[in-house]
Amino acid sequence: MPRVRELEVFRVVLPYGRRPESILVKLTDYGGMTGWGEVVQPPEPRPAAPAEQSGADRGHVLAKTWANLEESLAPALLGLDWEHPDELGAVPGGSAADLACWDLWGRMAGVPLAHALGGTRTSITATVRVAAERSLEAMVARVNRHVCAGYSHVTLDVHPGWDVEPVRAVRRAYPALALAVDARGAYTSTAELAALDAYGVTAIERPFAGPGGAADLDRHAELQQQVDAVVAVEVHSVAALEEAIAARAGCALLLRPGRFGSLRAARLAHDRAAAAGWDIAAAGGRGTGLARAATVAVASLPGCTLPGDVTEPPRNAQIVTPPVGAAGGVVAVPLTQPGLGHLVDEDRVRRLAGDSFRI
Repeated sequence: MPRVRELEVFRVVLPYGRRPESILVKLTDYGGMTGWGEVVQPPEPRPAAPAEQSGADRGHVLAKTWANLEESLAPALLGLDWEHPDELGAVPGGSAADLACWDLWGRMAGVPLAHALGGTRTSITATVRVAAERSLEAMVARVNRHVCAGYSHVTLDVHPGWDVEPVRAVRRAYPALALAVDARGAYTSTAELAALDAYGVTAIERPFAGPGGAADLDRHAELQQQVDAVVAVEVHSVAALEEAIAARAGCALLLRPGRFGSLRAARLAHDRAAAAGWDIAAAGGRGTGLARAATVAVASLPGCTLPGDVTEPPRNAQIVTPPVGAAGGVVAVPLTQPGLGHLVDEDRVRRLAGDSFRI
């Protein structure tokens, strides 16, 4: 039975890209066993997608999480006896604390996180995301590097003005490559996206955004009626998923476990989407490797039929051993070690931490 005697929280600046931030939570029980969790700063938005969060909004997300952890996590967990993470409900601090509870419980019970959630896969096919390049030639060359590295599935970022031509160029270069596109809510019309169907794309992810970043379900449904590709909706709650299913706003779920606040909620979303006959793609590769490992565990669930997205961060930027990533386009699900299945380099965490507290 887990009983937390100490918690530590770290705000970590990540050494890659635009130096995003994560909040890490470490829980230690009375026997010395530890569990780790992570919440990641939301990704930088593309200028063409104004509905996504601004820099100030993204900073506010982490600031709010930090405040919740300082004020509420200790009284909610320290000294409390619990049998299973599902008993804890909404843990203060969101997905970082929730993941740490699951990792601690899994290590104490000797159960890998994937099995604890109901996962059945030993490995997952990975997609790799390719952002817009300066030229079509540069983009095709980048896709070529990933194909040579073993990836059989590629997801191209598209936006108005960068959609049909890059998809056509990649399809001409690789007629048999499984190809999806991610619009990140940048479109307001179905016309350009519907035109991509002629090039055999398998999925169109996040085509439209509505007020406040909510998905425009009616437009999603309209697009799904026009194309053979599956239209993938990203939602962050089971209630929002129910609305999307009722509106027939596509037939696939882009499932980011960290955005649901708890692994229990992410698993419920998986179960509901699978029951509706939807395909599911687990995604979430940013951060230090901890949140990425949780995505791999969720991607092992039987309803996750589409390739998973765990392509970031670079292996040398992670704090976990072994690093989480694809080899030959495939990600192994760690089933021989309990919990998340990875060791944490605590010395590196403390070096990267810009702020921390311990209770």
